[in-house]
Amino acid sequence: MRPRPPVKGRGVLSGTGIIVTVLAGTVVALLVPLWSYADRPAAPAEPLSARTVATRYGPLSEPDRDLVTQIRLAGLWEASAGQEAEERGTTDAVRTAGRRLVDGHTFCDARVRDVAARLGLPLPNEPTAQQRQWLATLDEARGEEYDRVFANVLRLARGRLLELVAQVRASTQNSLVRALADDAGTTVLDDIKALEATGYVDYAALARDLAATADPTDTVPPAATAVPSPVGAGEVVPVTPSGAPASPTYPLPPAASSPPPQSPVPTS
Repeated sequence: MRPRPPVKGRGVLSGTGIIVTVLAGTVVALLVPLWSYADRPAAPAEPLSARTVATRYGPLSEPDRDLVTQIRLAGLWEASAGQEAEERGTTDAVRTAGRRLVDGHTFCDARVRDVAARLGLPLPNEPTAQQRQWLATLDEARGEEYDRVFANVLRLARGRLLELVAQVRASTQNSLVRALADDAGTTVLDDIKALEATGYVDYAALARDLAATADPTDTVPPAATAVPSPVGAGEVVPVTPSGAPASPTYPLPPAASSPPPQSPVPTS
């Protein structure tokens, strides 16, 4: 019997089938991860993004709102402490530092109330529990002890606020908050210099206290969310330098030389 001749093209078809099968497997392998990923829940939004609102001056973040609140809180107790130091300080340097605090907070309080009104932010009207305790500690001190407690407690509070001002100034996208941070930073730094000129600041204790906490002040209720003012991209309103008069400065008297040994200063 004569053998049947081979069918032409059978080998070609078999090779094509193998190639199609391999390609189909590759496509499935690529699609399965995509289908699996599509079924996953979306990742939660970052807290900062979730708590940032649009205003006509640029995005307003939670740290921005916290700075506005903390500047207001500082004025609610430090201005009173400054008035008391003008009357009770036993040296010219302490009395000058007290007057510097009063004038600086008068300037900053007017600025922060204007900013809060333009951003639709509520402001506190009472000092925090920690701030009231500091005022009580000052009330109980007498003579040179008062000078020392005043210089160290106020220097600690001013240093904490300066840290917050610098952090917000470096990162804020809101032109109104940026201008407020500029004014507050200049004022706070002048206050710090006046307090240090008293000669009573215990720098070692100050460094320990500042390192013990990263918070600018004790805990306060979260600031309310600003009233949103939707704006489109590229429509942020820049803020020109404020028309408010510059915060006054004063020449500092010579620092007290060789003050008596440091005594512990209560921090709470």
